[in-house]
Amino acid sequence: MKFTDSPVIELQVRDSRLSIQQDNGSFHVGTSVWPCSLVLAKFAERWAPPSPTTTGNNNRYSELLDFHSHRRRAIELGTGCGAAGMAFHLLGLQDLILTDISPVMPALKHNLKRNKPVLGKNLKTSILYWNNKDQIRAVNPPFDVVIAADVVYIEESVGHLVGAMEALVADDGVVLLGYQLRSPEADKLFWEMCEKVFVIEKVPHQDLHADYAYEETDVYVFRKKKNN
Repeated sequence: MKFTDSPVIELQVRDSRLSIQQDNGSFHVGTSVWPCSLVLAKFAERWAPPSPTTTGNNNRYSELLDFHSHRRRAIELGTGCGAAGMAFHLLGLQDLILTDISPVMPALKHNLKRNKPVLGKNLKTSILYWNNKDQIRAVNPPFDVVIAADVVYIEESVGHLVGAMEALVADDGVVLLGYQLRSPEADKLFWEMCEKVFVIEKVPHQDLHADYAYEETDVYVFRKKKNN
């Protein structure tokens, strides 16, 4: 991996600072840090209760993002360089698997090693292709939380992605999605398929982190429809 010519992304998460290297010269989109991962991470940082005793009534997302009061199993799809996954771990999501395709794993593992002093432990990783049912079974679903950021960009992969999300998330779980329109064809198909499976809630832009509320980027919360 050639990280030297690509900018390092610094991401402050509460009292910790992640330093994420990217390889913008590779042929894989997963070796760059995309804005959605930062937007999703900072949204969670804004609203996630810092401890079990700080779930205030004025926090409409306290139950959704309370990773302290009870242990939640979580998985990230298309982790890439690891920005969102590492941030969620720092916010209290301890039982977490970071996944991506095999060519992206060196970039992910490089950044996990680079940030181990901040993370405090080795986070679990797994190679996962969205259309590989054996790999999906191997991570032992269902999960309480599925994280995904900037994963909709190729029309051909949309069906596999939605199928993986449906297979991985628990009936009472949530998918936390950072989203930006990359391909009109993929966008159209993605939302058509998701509306059949999930109840979709768009987070109002004013609820995003003020410094990470990019006009073209959104955060969504998906929950399985009860008849599925």
